[in-house]
Formats: sequence, structure tokens, C-alpha cells
Amino acid sequence: MTVLVDDPRWPAHGRLWAHLVSDDNLAELHAFARAHGIPARAFDLDHYDVPEDAVPRLVAGGAQRVPGKELVRRLIASGLRVRGRDRR
Repeated sequence: MTVLVDDPRWPAHGRLWAHLVSDDNLAELHAFARAHGIPARAFDLDHYDVPEDAVPRLVAGGAQRVPGKELVRRLIASGLRVRGRDRR
């Protein structure tokens, strides 16, 4: 399994946010997030929203930093992607 994190580019709540995903399975993604202090409430069906200040800690812990397009491509290839229209 590889855990991926993209560049923090999405503004909300006065901060920039990135996405944390797995290219293999959600159980290991949840375990990685827990181990690195990312709260369960940050999970959004196929990814975690993570604040900009958490990204260096996640990379130091083993997440691979990739561009946003690469993250989405690999999430789709994993079969874990939840499309926008299916989020309702």
C-alpha cells in the first residue's frame, strides 16, 4: 500500500487543505491517519482532508507527496474513488 498526499491548495476555515488517500485499501489508510493524529471526522468517503501544517509530518511518516492530478489518477485506478455524484 502507498499512502499519498497532495499539495495543500484548497482553502477552508482560514487554512489550506490537502488530501490523504490510499492507492490500495481504506483500512490501511485509516490506520495511517490514526497513527499520525488525523481525526476520523476528517474522512470524506475516499480521502482525508488534512491541514497544510500536517503535510510535513505525514510525509515524514511515510506518505508519498504527489501532485493533485497524480493523486486522483491513482485513487481512480485503486477502485476506491467515490465520484461526486455518488457522495449524496
